[in-house]
Amino acid sequence: MHAVPLINHPCAVCNRATSMWCSRCQSAWYCSPEHIHSDWPRHRRECIPAQSPPASYNVNMIATPPPAEPQFVNVSAILFSPEEERPRIITVSCRPSPKSSQGMCPVPMLDSYFDGNPTESIVLTQGLNGEPLRFPLHLYFAPATLVKGNPVNRAIFHITSGAAEKPWCGPVVVLKFNGSRRQGYSDAGSNDLPALSAYFLSYK
Repeated sequence: MHAVPLINHPCAVCNRATSMWCSRCQSAWYCSPEHIHSDWPRHRRECIPAQSPPASYNVNMIATPPPAEPQFVNVSAILFSPEEERPRIITVSCRPSPKSSQGMCPVPMLDSYFDGNPTESIVLTQGLNGEPLRFPLHLYFAPATLVKGNPVNRAIFHITSGAAEKPWCGPVVVLKFNGSRRQGYSDAGSNDLPALSAYFLSYK
C-alpha cells in the first residue's frame, strides 16, 4: 500500500477514511495491512496490476496483498486399495514445485491414501515384454505396509489373477507422467493396467 497525502477514501472493509491503497492495483483502499489481508480472498479476483503510480503521489510501501496462491492441478490416478477387489480411478491434487525447483514435477498430495505413513516411489519405464512406455508410470507405496503379515492387496491380486510370485501388501497409487522428461502428470486410466500387471507379476 502507498501513503497518498490529503486523499481520504473509505476502507473496503470498515469504511474508515484512509489514504492507503493496494499497491498492486491502486484501486482498492484499506486502513490497515490487516484489512487488505482479510479482504484478499475477495479482492484478489479483481486485483489487476496497475501501471506505475502517478509521479504526483508520494510512494510509500506500507502493505501489499499476499502472493497469489499456487495453483493446484488435479489429475486422474489409479488406486490399488488392499480392501477392494478392483483398482479404481481417483482424482489426485498436485502441488506446484517450489520456484527454486522450476522444471520439476508437481508433488501429488497422497497422505490420505497411506494413513500418514511415509511413501516411496518407483518409476516404470517399460511395459509388457519390455516395451518402453511413452508415458512412464509413477507408483507410490508405503514401505511400512509392504511387510509380510499385512493383508494382501486384493486389487493387485485380482489384476494378476493371483499368479504373482510374491503378493503385494499395502496400498498403491499410480500416476502417469505426461512424457519421458517427467515434468508433469497426465490422466492415468484402465489402458495402463497391463503394464502395471506385468510389474506386479515380476515383483519379488
